[in-house]
Amino acid sequence: MTTRWSRRGLLTAAASTGTAVALGVPAQAHAAPQSAVRAAEADEFATLRAKWRTLILGEGFSPTAEPFKSRLTELGATAAQLQSAMAPASGSLWPDLVYADPEPDTDQESYGYSGNLHSSYNRLSTLAQAYCQQGTGRTGDTTLRTAILTGLDHLHTEVYHAGQTRYGNWYSWQIGAPQALLDVCVLMYDSLSATQIANYVSAVDHFVSDAAVASYSGTSTGANRVDLCRVLALRGIVGASAAKVALARDALSPVFPYVTSGDGLYRDGSFVQHTTVPYTGSYGSVMLGGLGMLFALLTGSTWQVTDGNRQIVFDAVENAWAPFLYNGLVMDGVSGRAISRGVSAADAQQIQQNDHLRGHPILASIVLLGQSASATENARWRGLVKGWIQRDYYSPPMSDPSLGLTGLARLKGVVDDTTVTATAEPTGHRLFTGMARATHRRPGWAASISMADRRITYYETGNGENLRGWHTGSGMLYWWGDTYANGQYSDAFWPTVDPYRLPGTTASRKTLADAAGGDWGASLPDVNWVGGATDGQRAAIGQYLKGLQSTLMAKKSWFCVDDAIVCLGAGIKCTDGTTVESTIENRNLGPTGSHAFTVDGTAYPATCPWSQQFTGARWAHIGGMGGYVFPGGTTFTALRDSRDGRWSDINKGGSTTVLTRRYLTLYVDHGTNPTNGGYAYLLMPGATAAQTQARATATGWLSVLANTDGQQGVSVPSLGFTGVNFWFGGTVGDLVASDPCSVMISEKGDGTAAICVSDPMRMRTSLTLTWNRAVSAVLSKPSTVTSATTGSSLQLTFGDLTGTAGATQKITVRLG
Repeated sequence: MTTRWSRRGLLTAAASTGTAVALGVPAQAHAAPQSAVRAAEADEFATLRAKWRTLILGEGFSPTAEPFKSRLTELGATAAQLQSAMAPASGSLWPDLVYADPEPDTDQESYGYSGNLHSSYNRLSTLAQAYCQQGTGRTGDTTLRTAILTGLDHLHTEVYHAGQTRYGNWYSWQIGAPQALLDVCVLMYDSLSATQIANYVSAVDHFVSDAAVASYSGTSTGANRVDLCRVLALRGIVGASAAKVALARDALSPVFPYVTSGDGLYRDGSFVQHTTVPYTGSYGSVMLGGLGMLFALLTGSTWQVTDGNRQIVFDAVENAWAPFLYNGLVMDGVSGRAISRGVSAADAQQIQQNDHLRGHPILASIVLLGQSASATENARWRGLVKGWIQRDYYSPPMSDPSLGLTGLARLKGVVDDTTVTATAEPTGHRLFTGMARATHRRPGWAASISMADRRITYYETGNGENLRGWHTGSGMLYWWGDTYANGQYSDAFWPTVDPYRLPGTTASRKTLADAAGGDWGASLPDVNWVGGATDGQRAAIGQYLKGLQSTLMAKKSWFCVDDAIVCLGAGIKCTDGTTVESTIENRNLGPTGSHAFTVDGTAYPATCPWSQQFTGARWAHIGGMGGYVFPGGTTFTALRDSRDGRWSDINKGGSTTVLTRRYLTLYVDHGTNPTNGGYAYLLMPGATAAQTQARATATGWLSVLANTDGQQGVSVPSLGFTGVNFWFGGTVGDLVASDPCSVMISEKGDGTAAICVSDPMRMRTSLTLTWNRAVSAVLSKPSTVTSATTGSSLQLTFGDLTGTAGATQKITVRLG
């Protein structure tokens, strides 16, 4: 749909550093005339500019078909508004984006000024896209072209040049502004003089020197490193520097290998950024998208990415990203401070960000990355993406107002591809010990658990964002249904929910200051026992919880089985002088929701506000959501209330518009300064009231084997399931452990069993586990098992487990 970019025959903008060797020219060509070499080099740079132009403008869609026609019209209208408002002046290009900092430093105010510089270049990029795209009404408009060139020169003369010292946020100078600037340079290349190009690349060289990627550390890791490589690659292509493009390609290599700590991808599928923050859904999205674009750009060129470790990225699509994608959304537990970016105060269109809108670009990035993967991988991924698109009833991707034309075009290509069959949501359990997260996916629903330990922060705040995410790592249990409850965390949840009552968490009501604990994931609980054991379908998971800036301590366990998650809490103690609560549920009912609520067969008022304490309750049910079973009966409080909040309450850049949402909250009040509090309940997503009642009356379905400060465990005889978290060594049911560990046993109908064991603390140099069950033979075992004795009982002796990173050690046996 776009007009192909016309190529320049020769670049005179900047001196090329390319030689026959740098360009990878065959040895026999070394004697070629330099004029021929320069011509070939220039032609390759022109080819790469044309490819990048296509990557940022999109391809394969009709400008007269929806949703593209409307989007292009909107782009043209936006460009007209921006062009009209542009007013070059000292300190600004647009009056509402002042970048001149009267006191340049790195405080929050300076972050704002540097952010305005970034935003100014982004606006020029918008103008350039409107100029180059067909169907905008401004395509090829000479006055628009003049405005773009004027803006580029103004920003260069005033602030983004080689003589400027940066202030505010490093990101604005090294990634945000230069990425947008170089995109504009590619789009407007034929309209730029050699002097302009030289000026702009000189500015980029000043702020993003080769030293920016000299060491894989600090702000040059993971997604940030990929972004820096994009800047270097485009600088090389625009400024005709083979050395810069080669540097960008080579500097990608440290991103690929698996890591065992800090930033990057882990073998278990974890992705961490900022050293301590699970970030698959935010920085991970940026990294995936950036790699997809760079792979596509450089494929077939002199600088093609050939590092064999790039396969790790391809493997990560299904190992790291897919587990956190559900019905088109990406789970908030791996999106860090991005969960607080709802509606920006500066966003006149009031487009909300949420888990769905963060998920859609990941789908588009997977489609793009597939172009560089094997045919088999590409076909498989397109099936996954098609399924996610079709199932996202809450926020259809093809109507996503924040997804760019290129992303829409990639997704539309999958939708229209009749050779692609939509893949169903997978079922199974994934435990991500590298980032203290877990996902449990069953037919009809999915859940995720967020924890924190000595390596993974309670939560991340920074840049004035996510100011009240304090307890999101305190065992928050998220869940979604297949055709319901997909807006639970999307519909203004974060600015309106009580941040002390996040579902699944145990928390002190001690008042915390905004951004308590420090920026960039600085606060880490002094605990080691966080993790669990899984066979890939079921799991035993545990978290030794210490509260943020609190004396709270608790042992929390989740046993994930076929249609439920069994949740146990024990040893809950605190001396904060405040109430401690464990939140069973906190359902977002929307602005006017009045879902039915039933306890032990009795329906309770749908009026709001309303609250009641229940004693000895056996089960509860929320209409259209699911059920909750309390083994042996429990005391809990139910609360219906309307809560007001603003995005600006949790993000300084957020909208100040007051929002109201209704909630139905179920929580256990452990009282003030509890000494040994506890709880036990089953979560049954999607269960009807009748199914919930039936489970409550089936008293033999579940046996709570232990729920103490020393051990927590359950068995479900009908499933052949036993799960025990040994906080200390001891005996629970038929299991005896010499030391702390997590154990999950699944007995099969064919007379075999899988015993899954882990060392969540990563400290065991030896461990002995006895299962008092007749076992006739050990069928398989890992090398960590140094001896296995069978007979009337099974005794397993493990050697050094410190190097297993908390991963499950699976042993299969034949029962006697």
